[in-house]
Amino acid sequence: MSVSVDIDLGYEFAVQAPYAEVYGVLADVPESVSHFPKVQRLVPMGRGVYRWEMERVGTEQVHIQTVYACKYVCSKAKGTVVWTPVEGVGNAQVRGSWTIVKHKDRTALTLDISGTLQIELPALMKPVVVAVVQAEFEQLVETYIDNLIERFGGEVE
Repeated sequence: MSVSVDIDLGYEFAVQAPYAEVYGVLADVPESVSHFPKVQRLVPMGRGVYRWEMERVGTEQVHIQTVYACKYVCSKAKGTVVWTPVEGVGNAQVRGSWTIVKHKDRTALTLDISGTLQIELPALMKPVVVAVVQAEFEQLVETYIDNLIERFGGEVE
């Protein structure tokens, strides 16, 4: 049975690094992804498209590996990095965006991510798996944000 897990996350924070540095890291997809935990491999597919292959999680008998591809479009003038799912690649569809705003003494960031992951599992496992996968994804994104905050010299309150 295929189990569908929906993800919808949003974060706002500010860092000390200047806009140009922050935008430069986030618009460079491999550099940005290097701060995301548990990525087994990021595969460039050309024309701003990258396939994410996450590390397997679970046990030997029951495990999940998330694979998906996104097309990235960056605009320094708008202060955005936007990614949209590429149909037919992997077991997930993920979309999201960074919005980066320059301020005098800080750079403000907004991260929005949503998606759906399809997992082949016995129906009895659905209630447990959905909650676990959602919590794991949220933890990965929060670790990613923490890693970026450290990279950008700390968070500004």
